[in-house]
Order: sequence, then C-alpha cells, then structure tokens
Amino acid sequence: MEGAKAVGDLLARFPRQVLTLVMTPTYLVRENASVRRLRHEATAKQYSCSELLFGKLSDLDAPQGILAVVQQATWDEQKVLSQSTILGIFGERLQDPSNVGAIIRTAAALDVDALWLSPGSADVYNPKVVRATSGALLSLPIFEADNVSLLIQHGCRIYAADVADRGTTLIDEIGEAPQKLVVAVGNEGSGLSAATRKAAALRFTIPLSRHVESLNVAATMAISTFHFSRLPKAG
Repeated sequence: MEGAKAVGDLLARFPRQVLTLVMTPTYLVRENASVRRLRHEATAKQYSCSELLFGKLSDLDAPQGILAVVQQATWDEQKVLSQSTILGIFGERLQDPSNVGAIIRTAAALDVDALWLSPGSADVYNPKVVRATSGALLSLPIFEADNVSLLIQHGCRIYAADVADRGTTLIDEIGEAPQKLVVAVGNEGSGLSAATRKAAALRFTIPLSRHVESLNVAATMAISTFHFSRLPKAG
C-alpha cells in the first residue's frame, strides 16, 4: 500500500496488519504529525532508503515516499454464510481492476457483509485494485465462488442486475429485501451469464435516461446496494 494518506489510514485502523514501512528522507522531512505519531506507535519494522531505491520499489509514476507491506486479511466464509441476515455482492468475471477496487471500497462503506468474485475476475491484490480500495480491502470479507449455487444453498436469494427486458423489475418498484440477499453484477462487456440470470430469484434494472445505454458496473453495484440496504426486510 503506497501513499501518505493510505498508509496513515492503515496505521490508524489496522496497525497490527502493517508488517513493514519503507520511507525516503524527503518524505520524513514533510511527514504529517499525526501520521508520524501513528508510525512511532506501530510495531512494524521501519526502514529508510534513497529516492532512487524507493522508485524501484514503487509502482507509481510519482511516488510519495512511503509504502507499507501489509498482512493479507483472512475471512471465515462459513461464518458469514451462517448469519441470519446478509447483504452481499456476487461479481461475475469483473476484469477491470479499477472497477473491482471501486466495488470493494463502496461495499465496505455501505456495510456489505461480503463480496464473492468468480474466476476470471481481477486479482484483489492487483496494485490497481489495492490503490482503488484506499485500505477498504482489509475490512471487507472477499471470497472466490465459481457460481451462485453455494450462496443459494445457504438460503441467499440472488437479485441480478440486468438490462431492461420483459423479465426485469424496475429497482424502485422493489419495496422490501430478503433476509439474505446477494446482488449479482456481471462482466463489463457481456454482463451476467445465462446460468446466473436463470438462478436469480429476481432480475432488476435501474431506469436510465434514453440518452444513456448502461451504467458502469461499479456504479450499478453502488446504486443497487444502497437501495436494498435501506429497504425493510421481508418477514
């Protein structure tokens, strides 16, 4: 994880998962006082190196002079699925790292319980994904799932975001949410597979201006999850 704000947020929220800090002398001169305090309180190993060497460690065009090596989070999928209420996301073949990062950050902000990604999706530890999550990667349980069958077996109802057709329901016509709901969003180009659409308990669409054909998958996820999170639960 790179950058003063991202590393500062990590030290404030997940200090025990920060294993190593690397900084340049230039960064140390201009370091924010609050980040310096957090860094001094941290148990992570800390190193200083030259700007030249740091440039080789960084994958940014304009490095800020601080990066952290962070312990990857681990989660108990069975524990999540055994909850009496669930609001989850299933992402099918989401290949754009920026989209996956945005979805992770938004899901964490909206208190989503978990994200499931199918094979063929961008690696959640891809540097672009990590940057886009702004540290939220450590607070959201993320699992891999070939399809939605395991979720259905655990009592989750799948609501699939889809293009408008005869079988879809406008999202603003949905007045209550299942106790265990997983919103399925599909590939940036081809959308959801036929199998996922068939397995869905409901297919919904977000009404758009006639001048706009479709929404970005991360925007679709944000709008739909916000809507469903505010609905009363079905009895």
